[in-house]
Amino acid sequence: MNYCNAYTYLSQSEISIQIERLVKSIEHFDTPAFRLKDTRSGDERMMPTRLSRYFDGIQQMMALFDDHCEYRYSEHLHAFWEACQHIGLEHSPAGPVCLNDERTAYLDHHRSMNLLVDRVRQLTREQWYRRKKDDRRYQTKKQEGRVANYTDAVLDRYARTVVVRVNLYYHQASQARQRVERVFNDLDRLITERERNPIFDHETGYICSVEQGQDRGYHIHAAFFFNGSEVCRDIFKARQIGELWERITKGMGYFDSCNQGKNRYKERLGVGIIHRNDQEIRAHVHYAMRYLVKDDQQLRLSPLRARCLRVGQQRRPH
Repeated sequence: MNYCNAYTYLSQSEISIQIERLVKSIEHFDTPAFRLKDTRSGDERMMPTRLSRYFDGIQQMMALFDDHCEYRYSEHLHAFWEACQHIGLEHSPAGPVCLNDERTAYLDHHRSMNLLVDRVRQLTREQWYRRKKDDRRYQTKKQEGRVANYTDAVLDRYARTVVVRVNLYYHQASQARQRVERVFNDLDRLITERERNPIFDHETGYICSVEQGQDRGYHIHAAFFFNGSEVCRDIFKARQIGELWERITKGMGYFDSCNQGKNRYKERLGVGIIHRNDQEIRAHVHYAMRYLVKDDQQLRLSPLRARCLRVGQQRRPH
């Protein structure tokens, strides 16, 4: 395989997901990156393995960590980068390479990748790495409790509350150069708009979560609550918020309204007009809000001091 011919540009989100896939595969499969086999003519032949395809974007994977921004990384990205540093991986035209054990000569690209795999595999067996999955599960449960308590406090405030759920995405064309800090900046602008934009008149609370998906890259799941005595057109309100998102992102973003086509939720409808004393429907609202803190779409990297989950202040009734 000629490394240079296997180059496809990936976005920041796609690169981080590719690293995660590589590390998980190294963890689960006991194979090298490439098998090197001598032929009858005395030449050496490279044989692909289960892991080989993950190395097509290795230059971009390394470049992800060349940035001057401070990020918090998932255990998969942490293990990958620590392994790169440990073996002294360096860029080269034919693909990244490192020195041999004696530090006297460079290994070729394929042998360097085999060394990288060995080191990553060692790191995935260490306690700090194995503990991260449990830590993340615990954090998700903790956030679920926080979101449920906040939702109850908001629903208890008025006899009727209008619950609006929107998913805020970025168009595929804009994702190629999309950076995670831009998403947090856009979220900050959206939350700031709550203080001055009439769209949010009679708003009683909000929950927003920055997440990362395999297909849609970085995105935001958001819920907004309104006084049901003043606001009743939940579909219209969701569209207003979505159109505001499009303006904030200067046309690079789009939205999906969970309030449109409520029949898709069947007996688990947890958006729209919610009555304070309807405990059965309240359980469905909890279910809808838990989607905002699910474990499977957490960020692989985030700005060091950024908060992925934003929850409004609890207010007392006037």
